[in-house]
Amino acid sequence: MSLRLTILGSGTSHGIPMIACDCAVCTSSDPRDRRTRCSALFGFNDRNLLVDTGPEMRLQCIASNVRQVHAIWYTHHHADHVVGLDDLRRFNWLMGGPLPVFASERTLGELRRMFSYAFDAPPGYESAIPALLPRAIEGPFELFDRTVTPLPYFHGSLPVLGVRIGAAAYVPDVNRIPEETMSLLRGLDVLVLDALRVRAHPTHFNLEEAIRVAERIGAARTYFTHIAHELGHAETNARLPAGMELAYDGLVIESD
Repeated sequence: MSLRLTILGSGTSHGIPMIACDCAVCTSSDPRDRRTRCSALFGFNDRNLLVDTGPEMRLQCIASNVRQVHAIWYTHHHADHVVGLDDLRRFNWLMGGPLPVFASERTLGELRRMFSYAFDAPPGYESAIPALLPRAIEGPFELFDRTVTPLPYFHGSLPVLGVRIGAAAYVPDVNRIPEETMSLLRGLDVLVLDALRVRAHPTHFNLEEAIRVAERIGAARTYFTHIAHELGHAETNARLPAGMELAYDGLVIESD
């Protein structure tokens, strides 16, 4: 019943390096400071659940040698998490059919609006389109013989759905976790949590807030993601508490 969680992208919405920025992180020679937009892949029972399809989805899948995707989970509809949706066409071809897409009713509605050709193609539409099967998330459910638990929380005022499978939880784009969701985060081996930067932000945990929340959750291992260019990988890791570190693109985390 082992599980593999791959961090496909660990960066903020601008990506790192940012356009026209000469800061120490954007010009760093450490490959762990090069961050594509935030995304992850859960692998279990010989199946892969892709979480979000950011702008670099194709490049992320090539870099991490992702050859199969059996389902997609959308945390929310912000552009840095969804605009790679069209590249799902390749996985339709590889898998030989349509792919289930799991998201909240609100997020599915936004995806239908943003990618109407993919969900409601007019008769005679001549271009290739992704073949997707929308599935509204209403609570925990079984997927590929594992229980998948949605984790409701807030990104500013926007509701977002993180995901827990087994003892691993993925919680990007967050600045407030309700108590009822905190109870769903007990007993974790692996926690991947939003930690944008040092300064406070209105819709993301900063590093201090993320550390405080991670200490309360008490996972055996915590990795911070959705990272901006204020946090250099090596320098930040050197001052984090034991059991906590920054994620990086291509990081593979094994969990039982």
